[in-house]
Amino acid sequence: MLHTRIFTFNPLGTNCIVAWQDGCGECVVVDPGMSSPEGCKDLTDFLQAGGLTPKAILLTHGHFDHIWGVERLLGVYPGLKVYMHEADKGIMDQMTGGRYDMGFSFLKHDFPTIGLEDGEILDIAGIQWKVIHTPGHSPGSVCFYDEADNLLLCGDTLFAGSIGRTDLAGGDYDVLMDSILHKVIVLPGDTDAIPGHGQPTTIGREGMTNPFLEPFNEAMPDDYI
Repeated sequence: MLHTRIFTFNPLGTNCIVAWQDGCGECVVVDPGMSSPEGCKDLTDFLQAGGLTPKAILLTHGHFDHIWGVERLLGVYPGLKVYMHEADKGIMDQMTGGRYDMGFSFLKHDFPTIGLEDGEILDIAGIQWKVIHTPGHSPGSVCFYDEADNLLLCGDTLFAGSIGRTDLAGGDYDVLMDSILHKVIVLPGDTDAIPGHGQPTTIGREGMTNPFLEPFNEAMPDDYI
């Protein structure tokens, strides 16, 4: 049985997800956005109390609020592999070592990443994650889909009642909507979805009630591409 624990970190309320299987003792950490040592301690205390050893860090995209705590976690668990789509490497570099347009200062990030490919399967800690490349919020945004456990980690692509912003560098509204309509909303309606901010939802709920998707929430013909 799959378990998840959501931590909400930093002033932007980024969801960091820990996922693990019963009896495995290993886990993955998705989007460690801890902006303080205290946040990192909350996460590592939870891992240690549960006897969980992280095997990898998965990044849904390279925006600073989702990668803020990577170095802190690597400091506790050196050698962890960090996975991110290569298309966001430039975004990550732009958003580090200075100030962001919201006025936040942030660290200079200098950690290696392993590139992700659309459709590839990551078998980590007893969980098989399908990588779904969903550009639009950023060029390298991805969702991680665990089909066996009916779970989608959708980053800032889709939210409960909303969608990711597209006014940042590399954002594109039309590309984002294409990603959502062709790669996300087509998943089974009972798929649980944990976004990068805010409350969990389901694919079916968003397909029928998300105001950004209302023009598209009627049943699609079989030949819709």
